[in-house]
Amino acid sequence: MNSMNALSRRSFLNLAGAASASIALGTIPTFAAKKLPIGIELYAVRDELQKDLMGTVRAVAKLGYEVVEFYSPYTQWTTEYAKEVRKLLDELKIKCLSTHNSANVFTPENLPKAIELNQIIGSKTLVMASAGRVEGGLDGWKGVAAKLTAAQEKLKPLGMRAGFHNHKTEFMPIDGKRPMDILAANTPKDVTLQFDVGTAVEAGADCIAWIKANPGRIRSLHLKDWTGAAGKPDKGYRVLFGEGDAPWKEIFKAAEAKGGAEYYLMEQEGSRFGSLETAEKCLATYKKMRA
Repeated sequence: MNSMNALSRRSFLNLAGAASASIALGTIPTFAAKKLPIGIELYAVRDELQKDLMGTVRAVAKLGYEVVEFYSPYTQWTTEYAKEVRKLLDELKIKCLSTHNSANVFTPENLPKAIELNQIIGSKTLVMASAGRVEGGLDGWKGVAAKLTAAQEKLKPLGMRAGFHNHKTEFMPIDGKRPMDILAANTPKDVTLQFDVGTAVEAGADCIAWIKANPGRIRSLHLKDWTGAAGKPDKGYRVLFGEGDAPWKEIFKAAEAKGGAEYYLMEQEGSRFGSLETAEKCLATYKKMRA
């Protein structure tokens, strides 16, 4: 071994040792080291929620969920009831980081109440759960983008965001263009593109490519699975998290490395088990997958 090779080898070993020490000390970020809160979109337990909201929130917190996402009936709450919900969240040491809202919430007359309720419960993002029926092809989707943009302009000074939650429809091309691409291109980067994975999988979308194409905007994901394959316990959206076709490990890696993911939300349309048992089984699979 000549002196140059010896020096190169020593330099490499020294650098490798320093890098290992840095990783051990946490100064070099690694993918495995990132731990994001795991929550649940309460639509997944809607049958229980409709009977006893407070009891259901207690139940999912007991299962180990750290975040809850309320959906559109919450807009019917009074401010007094919202304060009771916030008291419960604080007691349970869980958070509501976002809410799901119908498209008509994103109007000048309805947005103020939604903002007030979200502020009370601690939510920072008002997500449009669905655009509803969109007429006029791609121009109609540009109109949805304009509505989100207008809401974002009102929310930003309050330290809040608007967001959009996709379904299969938004990933199906119209005249060669997908509505999701129209929404992404015609809204500010501050608008969150909440990624519902299962619906994108059903549409045949490349989940990893979508996340990478929108860096920093995929701040939350709905962990919904889907499969059209035979031989599964159930098909479609009735499969449990981890039983379907979604490439979860690659999705998590892309979401955290590129997408700007801040938290995850389990969502289930229904399964062969009761809703709370489904939530429990999905969370167990998630924790095992992420261990």
